[in-house]
Amino acid sequence: MIILSCFSLKKSFAENVISWADIWILWHDVVMMNHLNDNLLGISWVDSSWIPILNSGSVLDYFSERSNPFYDRTCNNEVVKMQRLTLEHLNQMVGVEYILLHAQEPILFIIRKQQRQSPTQVIPLADYYIIAGVIYQAPDLGSVINSRVLTAVHGIQSAFDEAMSYCRYHPSKGYWWHFKDHEEQDKVKPKAKRKEEPSSIFQRQRVDALLLDLRQKFPPKFVQKAT
Repeated sequence: MIILSCFSLKKSFAENVISWADIWILWHDVVMMNHLNDNLLGISWVDSSWIPILNSGSVLDYFSERSNPFYDRTCNNEVVKMQRLTLEHLNQMVGVEYILLHAQEPILFIIRKQQRQSPTQVIPLADYYIIAGVIYQAPDLGSVINSRVLTAVHGIQSAFDEAMSYCRYHPSKGYWWHFKDHEEQDKVKPKAKRKEEPSSIFQRQRVDALLLDLRQKFPPKFVQKAT
């Protein structure tokens, strides 16, 4: 798709006729390919018809199915298959190839994608594991570290956000912590009686003067008991 889009775009340039549709098609194909490559770690593939006959001899044929998104059809395995050669001829070729790295029939198979430089020199590119017929791409070390770092940073950021939600500031008081559980405890705790402040000397003298004035205006009457 990308090759066709580039060809049509090149033809349009040659004819001095280029449209936004050609540019959009090329951009869309590039974005889709990049999106697919970035998301290979998050997808899996399975063909249930192969599961009953899956073994060490057929697992590479199963992996080379056209609908498998992990398989590169430009690899040397395709050349060997088209020429009906054995897999031993891969050692004499240069380029991308797939090999069976480990097998634990009938559950686990590990396939490696590698770049062959010479009969004795290869560069590993990716590993794929097949569990019960389902193919996954094994994450590389960089992806694992990146995921762990992002998880740790997210946890630290969440902790800081949670802590900042309890932080309070006032110009006269400065900074302090205000937790929600303190509010709940204050609501549940019964209100204590307000302690009365002691009266001042002025208040006591004023009350005494008022009582004396009332006693003079309304003197008490003493009732004598009859004998």
